[in-house]
Amino acid sequence: MSDREFSFTAIGEVQSCFKEKFGIPRQPGLAPSARARIFIYPEFSNEDAFAGIEECSHLWLQFVFHATEATWRPKVRPPRLGGNKALGVFATRSPNRPNPIGLSVVSYLGYTRSGENLLIEIGGADLLDGTPILDIKPYVPYADSVEGAFNRIASAAPVLHQVTFSAEASEFCAAYDQQNSGDFSLEQLVREVLQQDPRPQYQQVDPARVYGMHLQDFNVRWRYQSDPTGDFFLRVLSIAPFRK
Repeated sequence: MSDREFSFTAIGEVQSCFKEKFGIPRQPGLAPSARARIFIYPEFSNEDAFAGIEECSHLWLQFVFHATEATWRPKVRPPRLGGNKALGVFATRSPNRPNPIGLSVVSYLGYTRSGENLLIEIGGADLLDGTPILDIKPYVPYADSVEGAFNRIASAAPVLHQVTFSAEASEFCAAYDQQNSGDFSLEQLVREVLQQDPRPQYQQVDPARVYGMHLQDFNVRWRYQSDPTGDFFLRVLSIAPFRK
């Protein structure tokens, strides 16, 4: 191995509500209800290694874009810009990089032990199920939140769209929440994910098309519909247990 090559070992992997790439928020924290856990491998599940982590509200995660298949290119077309503008890969957060390493800040919700493994509970996740975790670091507000920082390419948070639920979908969510009180609100999770419009920005809205995603353990189906202003909203048609 040369001095330009390095080898890293994953310390764990993510168990996430996002079972496929489609629908994952494009940045962490945009869907606060998106819960996940980091399954720490036995050789790193020494509680001494996590002493003091309870003093942190948020954590930095370094991870691998393990489901990225495309090779890296000097320029990419970010979805946020509608796929119409090419930018240098190092000016974006594209997963198609020379080294497919990602960085996310998530909320820390505690940890439990399951046999030989520690399970780190996190919120606001933007991570695909099975994502390998390389490292965990504390978020330090006075250093990590930079006053006056700017990014002219992504200067504002994404526009949030209205999400409505059919009677069937709303009833399913209410029944789930009643049976699983204290965990998370299924309707809130679906709303937070869909209100950001997971559709690729270059794709035209097609009111006749039914979209779907595998979220948590559910198959979520929705359509785009026009509102009186000429904009659109998302109508959740159904939520059902996911079956392969």
